[in-house]
Amino acid sequence: MTGLPHAANLGVGPTTPSATGGRHTGTGEAETKAGANEKVVPARKLPHGLTPFVRPRRLRTSVAMRRLVTETRWSPEQLILPVFVRDGITEPVEIPSMPGQYQHTPESLAKLGREAADAGIGGMIVFGVPTDADKDEIGSAAWDPDGIQNRGIAALAAEVGDQLVVMADTCLDETTSHGHCGPLRPDGAVDNDWAVSCYAATAVSQARAGAAAVGPSGMMDGQVAAIRAALDQAGYSDVAIMAYSAKYASGLFGPFRDAVGCALKGDRRTYQQDPANRREGMRETLLDIEEGADMVMVKPASFYLDVLSDVAAAAPVPVAAYQVSGEYAMIEAAAANGWIDRSRVIDESLTSIVRAGADIVLTYYAIEAAQGLA
Repeated sequence: MTGLPHAANLGVGPTTPSATGGRHTGTGEAETKAGANEKVVPARKLPHGLTPFVRPRRLRTSVAMRRLVTETRWSPEQLILPVFVRDGITEPVEIPSMPGQYQHTPESLAKLGREAADAGIGGMIVFGVPTDADKDEIGSAAWDPDGIQNRGIAALAAEVGDQLVVMADTCLDETTSHGHCGPLRPDGAVDNDWAVSCYAATAVSQARAGAAAVGPSGMMDGQVAAIRAALDQAGYSDVAIMAYSAKYASGLFGPFRDAVGCALKGDRRTYQQDPANRREGMRETLLDIEEGADMVMVKPASFYLDVLSDVAAAAPVPVAAYQVSGEYAMIEAAAANGWIDRSRVIDESLTSIVRAGADIVLTYYAIEAAQGLA
């Protein structure tokens, strides 16, 4: 037994017989036949004199107990479903990089809205997918009353506008021929102030179509103030602004650009935030609140939970987080390969976002997650 602590010091109990036929007793005394390869089995109790004062596992003993003491809960009313409405199609078209998500017609979007309302989710945010023929250098289809996004908003608002919050993404990347979030200057950079003016016109057209809230996502300086002033002047003072305040130049947006048919030339690093910057997210958020944002957002969500936590701790307005297309695609790809438990990971991902401080979560899983809670 050389090298092993004496059984009495471990509080061991009876053991299985050794190869020599010897065994140890509960008192720690070995019978005379104990051999060198005798196995010591610790007793089913703590060593003598060691008693824990707290046993946290008591609160994990059953499903009912765990449910009772859960710290973070989320409900369907906190979820917003991002949706795509596309011009020039007659039936929904599945998005290859986002399995289970579709580009809709205004009619099929209204039908989806009914399903969403029945599931009890809080809202839907509409993105438009115009034809290439409708795109131009300044993105004028965005504020066209007959543009596809505004037609989709109108169809959705008519169907479920009194049951959930119909929101509109307010940007130009879907409608510009170059894929940037605003008109370009001669040097190729986005013209900030011209873009802001376009956003203001777009927001008014979206409110006129029936949007109860607009979501400026272009990360242009002064966009919230300009939109608030334009909405108020047009008689839409009750239309809320959910600002994409801390929006990062993330690699997780790839599938989304497929979904909206965005032909981006270059990148958006001159206006979206550097993923390495944490404090900057708070600065952008506080500026948006000062300009009149009714809600603020962190986008993406999962890779930026530290930023989300900071914003939630400081913001005096509701905080949203967007579980973006790349986050969705990663879960779907891993599940398709059998590497994860899909339902469990969906729930865990949403819980982590709410745990970090989100009051509202934009997620492509909104209807499915809400139905799972029913």
